[in-house]
Amino acid sequence: MKYVLMALFIATLVSCKADKETPEAIDNYNDAASDITITSYDYNGFKPFLEKQDGKVHIINFWATWCKPCVEELPYFEMINSQYSNEDVTVTLVSLDMPSMVDGHVIPFVKKNQIKSDVILLDDPDANFWIRDINAQWTGAIPATIIYKNGKQKFYEQTFTFNQLQKELKSFL
Repeated sequence: MKYVLMALFIATLVSCKADKETPEAIDNYNDAASDITITSYDYNGFKPFLEKQDGKVHIINFWATWCKPCVEELPYFEMINSQYSNEDVTVTLVSLDMPSMVDGHVIPFVKKNQIKSDVILLDDPDANFWIRDINAQWTGAIPATIIYKNGKQKFYEQTFTFNQLQKELKSFL
């Protein structure tokens, strides 16, 4: 009996361990034909993407399929993702499209444009909170980008050219 109670106690401790490396998703959208999955997060689930301390440069771009400047700059993020893939640089494209648009707009957009960067959906209705929490100066306009590595971070509420994006990235390498 003593061993059963000890085993249950240990199992409880192990199952309660928090894994900060794996953000908690609220939904997954899949297109089996093209092997594309878009994972949806509320802000609490998304926040670990902003806090990684792994020695890599993280580029997080907020965009939407209906935002023309966002769509125009996405190829530059893809070029960075491709050209710096061996240099500990990650690119995460955070779609701010409505969840109802994922199957009909976001997944077809990702497929058509052959986007290889990680694409996720931020689905949290309390934008007034999470916009300010991400950056107090952010008006909520997109495109917006965060580049960070360990303790250094810069926030940009602007559209990038490739050269501008590459210059900013190099200041982190």
